[in-house]
Amino acid sequence: MTFWNGILWLHLLAMAFFVGGQLMLAAIVVPVLRGAGDRGPMRAAARRFGVGTLAAVGVLVVTGAAMASHLHRWSDSTLQVKIGLVVLVGILIGAHMRRPDWHVLDAAIFLVSLAIVWLGIVVAG
Repeated sequence: MTFWNGILWLHLLAMAFFVGGQLMLAAIVVPVLRGAGDRGPMRAAARRFGVGTLAAVGVLVVTGAAMASHLHRWSDSTLQVKIGLVVLVGILIGAHMRRPDWHVLDAAIFLVSLAIVWLGIVVAG
């Protein structure tokens, strides 16, 4: 394994945590705990995921920037769209933190995250 394979591996691991965690929350945790009446466990799960998400986003930014520099991809229009969507996800997450009861934000964050993953595949290809 080369150094850059390790950087790519870290990038993919962070992406899997971020997107996979969203899927787990949306498909399993929230539907199960929403009907329980006590919102405490759902809030605790979301808070814990939020902490992990901050770490994952940090890893994604650092490893993504390193790979874009190493591969001389900063002028790639697909990468620029991907970066724009990353900024959009950041804005949506900020809005979600202020309005956690707006479930449309959950869906928007997830859909934009999937678009980012797709663009990552396009950029890598």
